[in-house]
Amino acid sequence: MRSLGNAFEDRAARLLKTKGLALLARNFRGKPGEIDIIAREGNQLVFVEVRFRSHYRFAGAAASINTQKQQRIIRTAQLFLQQHPRFATMPCRFDVIAFEPPQSGGSWRARWIRAAFTA
Repeated sequence: MRSLGNAFEDRAARLLKTKGLALLARNFRGKPGEIDIIAREGNQLVFVEVRFRSHYRFAGAAASINTQKQQRIIRTAQLFLQQHPRFATMPCRFDVIAFEPPQSGGSWRARWIRAAFTA
């Protein structure tokens, strides 16, 4: 059975594709951690963290990416670049796609934060 997290990653991947990004990898894992989506936008490599919150009593989805999580994503991105040297000279960006819970029976809203943090 697929998890709720996988469903949101699928939605994020579709969003990126509709905006013209080329998906290179999903769920790239290494010792430092995992990157949900790696894509290419023009000549830029984009590392995407997908987050969702099921309830508003918690901080927003994007706010859950603290400094420690950012550092794990950055180290995992470095590992990806070491394993795929053809991308090593490309400029990189770290984005977040955050899904917030619906209000009053609405639908989940995706918020794409480009360059959410830097290395």
